[in-house]
Amino acid sequence: MCHEVTTPETVAAALAEYRALLDAHGPTWGEDPILYVKQMTTSAFLTGAELWEAMSAKIAEPGPEGGRLRPIDCDMDEMVRDALGGRVLDNLAALRLTDAGHAFQARAQAVLNGAEFRGTLLIDSARDTVVAVEVDGTRLEIAPRGARLVPITSASEVRVAGERVELTGLTRSALPARLRLRAGFPCRWTVMGEDGQGWYPEGAPPKRDHHGLPYFHGDDLVLDVPAELLTVRVTRGMEYGTAETTVIPAGETVVELTPERIYDAAARGWYGGDMHVHMNWAGDMVGEPALAAAMQHGEDLHVLNLVAGNVSAERVYDREALDHWAGRDLPWSDGTHIARMGVEYRNDLLGHFSVFGVPEPPGRYHTGFLKTVDWPPNGAAAAEFRARGGVVGYGHPFHPPAPGEDDPPGALIGHGRDCDAKEIVADAALGLVDSLDVLNHSSVAATALVYRRLVGAGNRLAVTAGTDGQMSFTRRGNQSAPPGWARVYAKVDGPLSAGSYAEALRRGRTFATTGPWLELAVAAGGGETGGPGETLDLAPGGTVTITARVVGPEAERLELRTADGLLAETSIRPGHTGTELTAELVVTEPTYVMAVVTGGPHPRTMRDDTYACTTPVHLDVAGRHVARPQDVRWCLDWLDLLEAVVRERGTFTSEDQLADHLALYDRARAVYRSRLPG
Repeated sequence: MCHEVTTPETVAAALAEYRALLDAHGPTWGEDPILYVKQMTTSAFLTGAELWEAMSAKIAEPGPEGGRLRPIDCDMDEMVRDALGGRVLDNLAALRLTDAGHAFQARAQAVLNGAEFRGTLLIDSARDTVVAVEVDGTRLEIAPRGARLVPITSASEVRVAGERVELTGLTRSALPARLRLRAGFPCRWTVMGEDGQGWYPEGAPPKRDHHGLPYFHGDDLVLDVPAELLTVRVTRGMEYGTAETTVIPAGETVVELTPERIYDAAARGWYGGDMHVHMNWAGDMVGEPALAAAMQHGEDLHVLNLVAGNVSAERVYDREALDHWAGRDLPWSDGTHIARMGVEYRNDLLGHFSVFGVPEPPGRYHTGFLKTVDWPPNGAAAAEFRARGGVVGYGHPFHPPAPGEDDPPGALIGHGRDCDAKEIVADAALGLVDSLDVLNHSSVAATALVYRRLVGAGNRLAVTAGTDGQMSFTRRGNQSAPPGWARVYAKVDGPLSAGSYAEALRRGRTFATTGPWLELAVAAGGGETGGPGETLDLAPGGTVTITARVVGPEAERLELRTADGLLAETSIRPGHTGTELTAELVVTEPTYVMAVVTGGPHPRTMRDDTYACTTPVHLDVAGRHVARPQDVRWCLDWLDLLEAVVRERGTFTSEDQLADHLALYDRARAVYRSRLPG
């Protein structure tokens, strides 16, 4: 349930405006209908993989006059129909129109005391002619073999050619009961029936996570439920396990469950944060500060960076909240939980970065949308944020699957407005960016590969995590999962504060994880020891002892990596609570050491894989920092490709604007060339 948080008048007015946009336009809120905006209409029904499979099949078909459709040309309602292949969902019934007539299909949802059920109707026509369908008095013309998604309720009236459709099976009546849930502290709860239907306290949004599980947050909560067999689960973010029971409630039934702690990071001086979360970013609901408070405390998320950002047009969502709270802790912060308003600075050609520790609202939040100019370069904005004390990190950097370790950068760098972090190779060389969200909702493997190339080429970047969570969506895979499902843990000196956390990020004293706890220590012969982000300066031929340790049931493999690749590895036995890996390394050239954990799908992981990695321990030799020639040349090749993309796809109104980008790349080239031998 939501915390009591007083909403400032300007923020309340903005939230009211968002509700009006939702009512008028649905989950897109009227944003410019570029591809990722159009996809929003499908997220309540399909995974991203299901949608792309359906679109790929559609664009493979011959289009009008023998041409081919582009993904942006696909009708998203038809893609939902095609991807489901005749299935119906708990939130999606179907009206099938055939030459023989029509048929209604649904998965009956339990309702209490005649309550109204709200869902969506898929009108699916197999006819070769236009069909008129009336829904709640609105006439719809369904194209030949077309499809349409329409909101309905259990009280809706649907007619086909004037004949009323019986919505039999949309709902079923259930005897009411009540549950009272207690854990002793705020937690994440799941209450669901045998059919997977979720039940929520009054006022809690019907959220679903990456695994499709319903969830809400709080403690000592009361909710109306059916007097049927229910599963009750409780957890509290990645530092806790899950407790579960089943119950058939009668009257008011009390369920007391407490999740056991797997590890306690704060007791060791480490605090976990999510650097990229949106309270509002279009969606099928409106996110409020009270919901953010309940989620942060229910997940025991130490640091929450709520970013203001645009979608595809000029409007910057949650800008009013940033205007009000910039430079201050949000009201629900306490000694071990800090929430701040930050910024996502966005250009879809050059990449997006998030900023933590914003002392005041910026003058610019984005470039390049609605065919406006792609100017200035991202680096100019990053420099301004850093000069004001902000911590800058590129988010959801790369989307394609990871290429091979030795593949050229052309296998990764996108050629259009795909949101990939194309400019990071320049910004990292020039010291304009502090971190890279290696843990994100997109391709972790591809991002990790780029990260290793960047640090191998001599750049100092912290590993961070940003989920791009969107509280204003109830169902969107891991983006509608609770914030903090991926976290960057930072070793803080002294008490936790926004300032101490930001300083730990800048120093790279971090590891990022989808769940496992990960430690790394490197000991030199003279007794000096370094952890993530630290530097050991060795004499040529010096020996170091490297020790990594992982805790977490989802971990399957632990690796030690240097600039030259895999140094040591071990498999982790299922159910093993802690695994340690030790190796020795004779250091003849500057390098780095980092620990990496991998694994497959797991109930604790809000991705289809498990991943954790540290910022490297840097091993300098006689004062020389790592600058592996292969990695430096890879970065130089990347800059050549970036220049070609910007020349071809960038939007500029003067040669001077393009020249600013080219000058940035030339400065970065000079840095990289200075790191090559000779």
